[in-house]
Amino acid sequence: MQNRREAVTAVGLLVAGGLASPAFAQSGSSTASLAERFAATLSAHDIDGFAALFSDSYVNHQVSAAAPPPPPNVTPKLGTVAFFKARLTGLPDLKVTIEAIVTDKDHVAASFIYTGTHRGTYFGIAPTGRSLRFTSCDIFRVQDERIVEHWGMGDIAGVLAQLRA
Repeated sequence: MQNRREAVTAVGLLVAGGLASPAFAQSGSSTASLAERFAATLSAHDIDGFAALFSDSYVNHQVSAAAPPPPPNVTPKLGTVAFFKARLTGLPDLKVTIEAIVTDKDHVAASFIYTGTHRGTYFGIAPTGRSLRFTSCDIFRVQDERIVEHWGMGDIAGVLAQLRA
């Protein structure tokens, strides 16, 4: 278990430190294609396709004030889908691209760039019409071509600063 944590930490540090580039990903690998589908389904606003990327046994290790755990009667998968559905409501022209990606057999780490216009309520803030740009660094453990675990950090402070500027 310790080696897995070290490997996931190393991959995360590579992405966060800017040492990785999209060229390092094996474009044919299923782990890389999963990150690409993550970005593509969100950019297409295909919430059902997005939900299909996650295993029913999905575990989200990212818990914060900005991304609280789901209520007791909601699975982590449904909580994550609801979080991104709210993002699509707040930013109806949302586009997601991959800035950097690193993969191994069971993991993909990616730095995602989100852009969109604040045209719906987002994080409780009424539409401002402002263009937003923010990032997240995410690590997914993949099994049977589904996301089974997630660790990540999103720039929620940056989002809120842009919304309140």
